[in-house]
Amino acid sequence: MTYILEVVFNVCMLPRLLIALIAVGLFYVVYSKIAIQSVTEVQPSPIASPLIEPSPSPSPSPSPSPTPTSTPSATPRPSTTPRPSTTPTPAPPVNNTPPSSGYSRQSVNAGIGTYTVDIITADLNSTRVIVDTAADSDCHDDCPVLPLATYVSRSGAYAGVNGSYFCPADYASCADKSNSYDTLAMNKNKVYFNSSNNVYSSVPAVIFQGNSARFVGQSSEWGRDSGVDAVLANHPMTLAGGNVIFGGNSDPKQGSRGNRSFVGTNGASTVYIGVVKNATVAEVGHVLKAMGLQYALNLDSGGSTALYSGGYKVGPGRSIPNALLFVVK
Repeated sequence: MTYILEVVFNVCMLPRLLIALIAVGLFYVVYSKIAIQSVTEVQPSPIASPLIEPSPSPSPSPSPSPTPTSTPSATPRPSTTPRPSTTPTPAPPVNNTPPSSGYSRQSVNAGIGTYTVDIITADLNSTRVIVDTAADSDCHDDCPVLPLATYVSRSGAYAGVNGSYFCPADYASCADKSNSYDTLAMNKNKVYFNSSNNVYSSVPAVIFQGNSARFVGQSSEWGRDSGVDAVLANHPMTLAGGNVIFGGNSDPKQGSRGNRSFVGTNGASTVYIGVVKNATVAEVGHVLKAMGLQYALNLDSGGSTALYSGGYKVGPGRSIPNALLFVVK
């Protein structure tokens, strides 16, 4: 009986066992597929995986720019500051003949060398020569001065040149006689200056009247006639009668080279004012003789040199106490 029960039990258990086996088999199949899929997802195929761009080879991150070393860099040379052109300014053509009228800059062959001359020519038949002064009467210290252009403008002149020697305020030796002068002059208002001063009575002078000019070797030779147009004394006279009469002296200022102002005539009715450049006073006589002038008087020069004709041709130079001017009659 027991045997029979066992058989029955085994028969009854068979389907359950089979079912269990089938379930285990199914579970195994399902588990295998899941496992395979899982593996597939974990191992991406080369095609599906995105290309990984190679990160730039560690291009070294810009190393910090080197800290300036303590070695001092060379002091920078001044950048090309425009230097004066080394090409010399061409000299004007050589021409020993003054202009028949008006202004000219020309080279003059004086036999002792070639000089640049700025010159203005006027005819005394149509031009009156006057002297204008900043002061109204004698002045011995802290005297008034004006630029040459101001004298030209206020006198209605068309040309002018700086006048006589004076004592500039910027000279230490002129501390107690600033901008004063001691030589004879008569201005456009017929006022004589330094008329009582005999110290410089031996200084030459030029007197303009009508259509003529007169040069005297000493201003003491001239009275105080106010009927003339202008009187101006200065020194030295460089030409007289077409001859060079000044050969130099012990004054280093007159013996050095510089711009030299002058007034002269051809001995008739033509008058000239101008500047000879880079010359001594003695050389000026030779230059003006070569140009055909008959008489010439040296005027102040150096830092006071100025020549005006429709604008400054030379200068303006420092302000001055008097000026020689050309006015249309």
